[in-house]
Amino acid sequence: MKKLLNTLFVTQPNVYLSLDGDNVVLLKEQEKLGRLPLHNLESVISFGYTGASPALMGYCADRNISLVFLTMNGRFLARVIGESKGNVVLRKTQYQISEDEITASKIARNFIAGKIYNNKWIIERMTRDYPLRVDVSMFKEISQQLSTIIDETRVCEDLDSLRGWEGQAAVNYNKIFDQMILQQKEDFYFYSRSRRPPLDYVNAMLSLSYTLLANDVTSALEAVGLDAYVGFLHRDRPGRASLALDVMEELRGVYADKFVLSLINRKIVNKDDFLKKENGAVIMTDEARKKFLSAWQNKKQEKITHPFLGEKISWGLVPHAQALLLARYLRKDLDEYPPFLWK
Repeated sequence: MKKLLNTLFVTQPNVYLSLDGDNVVLLKEQEKLGRLPLHNLESVISFGYTGASPALMGYCADRNISLVFLTMNGRFLARVIGESKGNVVLRKTQYQISEDEITASKIARNFIAGKIYNNKWIIERMTRDYPLRVDVSMFKEISQQLSTIIDETRVCEDLDSLRGWEGQAAVNYNKIFDQMILQQKEDFYFYSRSRRPPLDYVNAMLSLSYTLLANDVTSALEAVGLDAYVGFLHRDRPGRASLALDVMEELRGVYADKFVLSLINRKIVNKDDFLKKENGAVIMTDEARKKFLSAWQNKKQEKITHPFLGEKISWGLVPHAQALLLARYLRKDLDEYPPFLWK
């Protein structure tokens, strides 16, 4: 199993990244802000537009260190990657399956079934842990509806129908997401998903967490030799890591949503951590983003037992485990792709 290394988050605006030996150097207006060894890093994520030196980009590409650029509010801009080191036979199999919608649907339905299953058990845990603070009857009713949709997705062989079932499950889940916010209710609420731009505090954090998770899944897929840009459920679109979006579906709720809820319910963030712009967009302050990213790194270090492998691994290695299992399935070492099923 891959060793989980550190991620360097550069959150200050107007910071230029350069290379000095085997170190990344952070410069702002020619002033050196910091210098860190690259051998301890698996990725560098920079918020802002200033950029990085060609030497640093080449160094990272050669050593498979992910170098990612986001806007200040966390929207993906670009990712630096080196030459493809993927297994040719594995990728040819991936491309062939992607072109065959019936075969692709047999993998895609496991991504969606895993997502809905995990969301169902998020709901069930809320009724168990907070029976006096949520509408238990409503939660149980939606949990049962999700169970029915899981049964439908498990036998679905049509991608459009599969997307329809996934959409129906998302509507049901979103109906009660606001009830899972147990603290700071006057400031933190969820009515619907808003993306570009996020229009409230919860959506601002969800967008950033999904961006970070997508980057982790993309890196994991490339590490096992798969093409992160050719998916089975999400179809090809220039610049979109479609396979990464496929694999992260089963992790959205149990990894990203629960993380955001914990920041609110444990009062790690509050209303003062956000700014509203003239166009209605909500962004996090620099200090809030630092708190968010620190907590995200701590989350990745937490240990769990992987439900299929039976091994104790950190949350940060779950995307790598799923990428490995998908590669094994495509090589016909497994009869079926096993989604990550949390309970």
